Amino acid sequence: MFIAFRLLETSLERLKNFHPFFGITFPVCKQARLPVGSTKSVAVNTMEDDFLRKHYKPDIASTYFFTPFRTSSRHGRWLSSRYASTSSQSTRTKSDLAGAFLHPRGSDEWGWKQDYIAVLRQKLERDGTGRIPIFWLAVWLFRERDWKEQTTAQELTHTFVDEFFISKAERNEIFQDLLPGDVGEPLLQTEPYSDARLLEIVEAPPDARPEEGGTLLSLELRGIGPSPSLTFNPGERLTIITGDNGLGKTFVLECAWWSLTGRWADPEHPAFPRLDASRKATNITFSIAGKTRRTDKTVINYDWDSANWPSPKGRPTLPGLVVYARVDGSFAVWDPIRHGPGQQSFEQTERALLLFSRNDVLDGLPGKIEGLVRDWVKWQHSPDNSVFDTFKAVLAQLSPPDMNPLVPANPIRMANDPREIPTLSHPYGDVPFINESAGIKRIVTIAYLLVWAWNEHQIAARLARKSPQQKMVVLIDEMEAHLHPKWQRTILPALLEVTTLLSHSVESQLIVTTHSPMVLASVETKFEEASDSFYHLELSATGSVEFSPMPFVRHGTIDAWLTSDVFALHQARSKEGETVVESAKRLMGNPDAKLEEIKALHEVLSRTVPETDEFWPRWVYFATRKGMKL
Repeated sequence: MFIAFRLLETSLERLKNFHPFFGITFPVCKQARLPVGSTKSVAVNTMEDDFLRKHYKPDIASTYFFTPFRTSSRHGRWLSSRYASTSSQSTRTKSDLAGAFLHPRGSDEWGWKQDYIAVLRQKLERDGTGRIPIFWLAVWLFRERDWKEQTTAQELTHTFVDEFFISKAERNEIFQDLLPGDVGEPLLQTEPYSDARLLEIVEAPPDARPEEGGTLLSLELRGIGPSPSLTFNPGERLTIITGDNGLGKTFVLECAWWSLTGRWADPEHPAFPRLDASRKATNITFSIAGKTRRTDKTVINYDWDSANWPSPKGRPTLPGLVVYARVDGSFAVWDPIRHGPGQQSFEQTERALLLFSRNDVLDGLPGKIEGLVRDWVKWQHSPDNSVFDTFKAVLAQLSPPDMNPLVPANPIRMANDPREIPTLSHPYGDVPFINESAGIKRIVTIAYLLVWAWNEHQIAARLARKSPQQKMVVLIDEMEAHLHPKWQRTILPALLEVTTLLSHSVESQLIVTTHSPMVLASVETKFEEASDSFYHLELSATGSVEFSPMPFVRHGTIDAWLTSDVFALHQARSKEGETVVESAKRLMGNPDAKLEEIKALHEVLSRTVPETDEFWPRWVYFATRKGMKL
């Protein structure tokens, strides 16, 4: 049986204000049986170092030690590998705690002074911490030990007292001997203690290799963009952002991309502070959620002197594979395999980052990508057709309704082009891809980039002798761009399933912007409150832009979506039709309406509102009752 992990979590909180001397140096010196009033030869530095390795090293890959106690280290609760011979030795020889020791300078002779207990007690009083909670210190030090099932909290405390030779005077003066009242049953659990589980709830060591495979957990923007302050918490699986033109949908995606990768998708046009921004309060704050590490927030302040955003460094978590489809046809890809080991540097970020213009995606960029035209034909002619089969499956998944699936036909040669040009099969014949419609080009290009990015990631992982990522973040701006309404009603649900075609082990986080009620209606049966989120940008009555989450309400019809709070149309008609219908409603509510007014408005209604409009029966009933002959 092992100490319950919930007690270990509590011990981190209960010990955090105490000086590390009481959890490291004091128990080491007690185990060394330092004499009182005299000295003996003791290699305290070596003993402390051994003690730290035994009790304070949850991450064996790190050179640092983790302590639950208060520190002045710039690395938080992580202590240097040289802590015993540097900081701890300074505490023993130069601080106010040095008064507890007998120690001839330059020697390895150590002992306790006669009044050492009073010195230690005074230190605790000066720190304002009270006495050391002996039970919680025992929980920390004995967390890996296998205990008998009947072990009690009192026995845990007694074991600490016995193993560290705690005297009655020490126990009375510097330790809190009372058991906390909130320690309920069970004290023990069958699950063994796990260093990996501890590392999930504490900050990563300074020399930790960044964890890969994260997704965007939160984004906060201050002093930039259309809103002075903006907070964004995307869903784990799907996030939809809506709002009128010019309110910042694309801007949110650009900042999300930067937070994930550390570079702007358009390096020449980074986010710029608002004209009313404060020099001290212009920043981007974000957190990336990994599988095991705690998701601390990273705050990046705008550098006013260099007019630039410093690249984030030392992040504990790096995102998984990221693909960003921008509305102008350009793409950005970030691959953590290319990043390499160690903390994030500018050079590593550059290796991991791939920015492609619309032409680059189609025709290639030397040393970066062959381009859709060449890759498509290469995959199609390859003896190993696995990549081409995946590409065909993705095309079929994303195909428009009421048309034949997007199926590759045989490549052809075209005049004045030395390349073979891929084609798609249509009911009316095969069409070269370069001659396809804008809508088909965009969806096929998205399909190509997803397949290409995943294939290149697998190749890079194989060469690096690493496992491929299990997380993929996909950002798409204006999901409905160039698509017929029929296609708009199917494209987003189709995209939710695409990553499973790439690999059954890959999970995606999809963040899209849209103006389309068809896109929103399409996910009414797919939206999941637990894993998805829905955000809306709107202009308030005071002229400020507000960005906030909204409940995803299923409106059913497209008309109902148009007149919902999301799109805020008064009526699902033309602007002229809406104006005249509103006038007609006001007239219908006027008991003194004159026949001449009704006739005049009827003429306008006849010109602007079609005969099939649902408003006509109400109007006809009203007009005939008022004496108008129709």
